[in-house]
Amino acid sequence: MAQQLPPPPPAPGEGRSTRSVLVAIGALLLGMLLAALDQTIVSTALPTIVSDLGGLDHLSWVVTAYLLAATAATPLWGKLGDQYGRKRLFQTAIVIFLVGSALCGMAQSMPQLIIFRALQGLGGGGLMVLSMAIVGDIVTPRERGKYQGLFGAVFGVTSVLGPLLGGFFTQHLSWRWVFYINLPLGVVALLVIAAVLHIPVRRTKHTIDYLGTFLIATVATCLVLVASLGGTTWAWGSFQIIALAVLAVALLVVFIGVERRAVEPVLPLKLFRIRTFTLVAAISFVIGFAMFGAMTYLPTFLQVVHGITPTLSGVHMLPMVFGLLITSTASGQIVSRTGRWKVFPVTGTALTAVGLLLLHQLSRSSSTLTMSLFFFVFGAGLGLVMQVLILVAQNAVGYEDLGVATSGATFFRSIGASFGVAIFGTIFTNRLTGKLQSALSGRSLPSGVDAGSLAADPRALGRLPADLRPAVLDAYSTSITDVFLYAVPIVLVAFAFAWFLKEDRLRGSVTAPDHSETFASNPVERSSYDECARALSVLATREGRREIYEKITERAGYDLLPAASWLLLRIKRHGTVEPARLAEVAPVPLRVITQAAQQIEGRGLARREGVQLVLTEPGAEAVVRLSRAREESLAELLGDWWGPDRPTDLVHLVTELTSEVSGSSRERPHMPEPRRDHSA
Repeated sequence: MAQQLPPPPPAPGEGRSTRSVLVAIGALLLGMLLAALDQTIVSTALPTIVSDLGGLDHLSWVVTAYLLAATAATPLWGKLGDQYGRKRLFQTAIVIFLVGSALCGMAQSMPQLIIFRALQGLGGGGLMVLSMAIVGDIVTPRERGKYQGLFGAVFGVTSVLGPLLGGFFTQHLSWRWVFYINLPLGVVALLVIAAVLHIPVRRTKHTIDYLGTFLIATVATCLVLVASLGGTTWAWGSFQIIALAVLAVALLVVFIGVERRAVEPVLPLKLFRIRTFTLVAAISFVIGFAMFGAMTYLPTFLQVVHGITPTLSGVHMLPMVFGLLITSTASGQIVSRTGRWKVFPVTGTALTAVGLLLLHQLSRSSSTLTMSLFFFVFGAGLGLVMQVLILVAQNAVGYEDLGVATSGATFFRSIGASFGVAIFGTIFTNRLTGKLQSALSGRSLPSGVDAGSLAADPRALGRLPADLRPAVLDAYSTSITDVFLYAVPIVLVAFAFAWFLKEDRLRGSVTAPDHSETFASNPVERSSYDECARALSVLATREGRREIYEKITERAGYDLLPAASWLLLRIKRHGTVEPARLAEVAPVPLRVITQAAQQIEGRGLARREGVQLVLTEPGAEAVVRLSRAREESLAELLGDWWGPDRPTDLVHLVTELTSEVSGSSRERPHMPEPRRDHSA
């Protein structure tokens, strides 16, 4: 007896009730919330953490350790999820994240907190990538864009909520609750995932680039150590700093050699042969440098220099977040509609430089209105360029590299963020110590208070005589605002790079990415299939179907209702169609189908045979023209991805989406072949 083959795994979303999908999505959103919140909630708590644990010169590493660990771990989580099943990996990531959170809350010294933040980042990277990937396991491509939009909304909300919650917990409970709050949320996510998330294990064999991942993480760590320890802990010319720099260069050379031979490199070097991607990587690095450097040190300015409470410092940061949200959303939408994008990275980098210059003008006497305006300008500049960079990277590569180009652009922003926080910290520490010594030189100080203690613990300000406080506050103020001035030349380099971007025409299937890429500080890695499914998901919405058939009808040269063109193609597929029965299985109201049927009958494109509609000779001719128009529209939408050698998974995606656009997933649609030019 022949061995019976096991049934194929169900398609994404098949056999699932809406309620079970929504509950599962809710648990995934909770996991994403944990990782996203921890990128922003710590910033307003940092001054208090430093006061409690000491080590202002190591403040930057509380942020940097999380960023580096999450960045390095992201590609591993994505590929391990493909091989061993994403549900189990997602639960593992939550557990690692919760263990790291608990340990961070119990930390008794700055080195302990930094180590535990790295552990937390390791889990956070998994929460990011796996929650986005699992969406593709449980919903159809038609629904994917809608649900991934919810994840984008989570990032938008946490960018606002994080500083507020961080300040609230710090002021009214303890800074340790910034980390403890993750525990109940994480436990709920674990229980819900275990109970309701049932996804088929689609094992995809990968050759995981462990060595490449380790090397790029080590190179980044060495360079960040040089940036953060040089000139503070060790002199720039010391043996330790020189050794770290030499080690970083040597490991970078090894990394390049390893990536050239890797079957599935963590960062394909061939991408750097594409000029646009290389420029995008450089600009992304600078944007991450400026954004996270500023977000880390602005709360210190507000709390120490202006004496604002941690909670209110989060409120004062909102204009920057709102500026970023408004311009990133607007620029992404404008680019997707017009196809013109170069103006945004040029304008965005210029406005970011202006914002940094304005932040440099802040002082102890700056009003709330002035600070809010300057914060808004800086955030608006960042927002103009952040969305567009990922979109440009996607447009510059072939389909097979779509996913890695998306995560690659975010990868460089994350590395830039690590450098920005570290270098801003080094400049701040060096400037502060020197300025405090000058301000206190020759002054009579209380016992136990000197420039060193004031630099290590801002709470020592309270023990100073009233006449000395203004000078010390000015030292803090100028030390922080000078940091923004030093960042301006770096952003101007990005401004220069932006002019060299070539404004290639956007593929119709490249749309503005969701906010998970815009606000994520570590790469959200998705496959090319997942990325294309997100962009094309608009095709299968009701509004998308109507727009498609309007364009097809116009291209074919007919003056018909969009539903009439749709109905003609349905008749062609089935031979005959009964309008009343069609309305029962298609997501088109009977009223609309009836109007369409009346129009094609009145134009002589179809005739009645009982209750059935069949094509007439002019109708058959119209269907040929409509089919050709649909073919041309599809080819135009996908550009060079839909060529003779198009990938199989892209064909499957377009087959499924075309079926959904046609209004029925129960039938296998005719797939148009792209017309080939045989005249050459």
